[in-house]
Amino acid sequence: MKKYSAEFFGTFWLVLGGCGSAVLAAAFPNVGIGLLGVALAFGLTVLTMAFAIGHISGCHLNPAVSIGLWAGGRFPAKDLLPYIVAQVLGGVVAGGVLYLIASGKADFDLSAGFASNGYGAHSPGGYSLLAALITEVVMTMMFLLVIFGATDKRAPQGFAPIAIGLCLTLIHLISIPVTNTSVNPARSTGVAVFVGDWAISQLWLFWVAPIIGGMLGALIYRFIVSEQD
Repeated sequence: MKKYSAEFFGTFWLVLGGCGSAVLAAAFPNVGIGLLGVALAFGLTVLTMAFAIGHISGCHLNPAVSIGLWAGGRFPAKDLLPYIVAQVLGGVVAGGVLYLIASGKADFDLSAGFASNGYGAHSPGGYSLLAALITEVVMTMMFLLVIFGATDKRAPQGFAPIAIGLCLTLIHLISIPVTNTSVNPARSTGVAVFVGDWAISQLWLFWVAPIIGGMLGALIYRFIVSEQD
């Protein structure tokens, strides 16, 4: 239960910190943090939690990461479902806390998106379903490549949280205009359940694409390692 609790609170922090920065601070009058600030906030949530709970649960915070690590032989199948449940619950509870905070403002409007992920009319830049699919698959694939490489026993020790956090920051800098950046089904679910409507109907993509990308990243890293060996 310690591992599952760590994943719950870690994912809670990721969604509250990342989505919270987008909802509350991105466009705040005069001193809004903008796209760069939101991207950095997501990276910082992972970096801080990797140091805080990495030694307890591995700090996955993401069903696509857990599935990718399983596909790469780094994670036991028996823990997959409990990890995913803990991550999704942590994301939804964080979404609920963020909703309570954000709705305290008089002009709060859920129809603005509440940091939900989307494509087509609900993509920040109006990108198509295909563009969103490719983006989420490729970004998650690269995320897993970095995770596998940074946590390899042959890599410099103690720096993995920094590499992984900065990688997530870079991913957001690239893909916020396309999908508002998911690469994490728990992050997407955590806010989509409060928006409902289009956010729920498009949520399938932000489960399918990151999981495919995570498994591809694992397989590519295994291939690289096998070639090296």
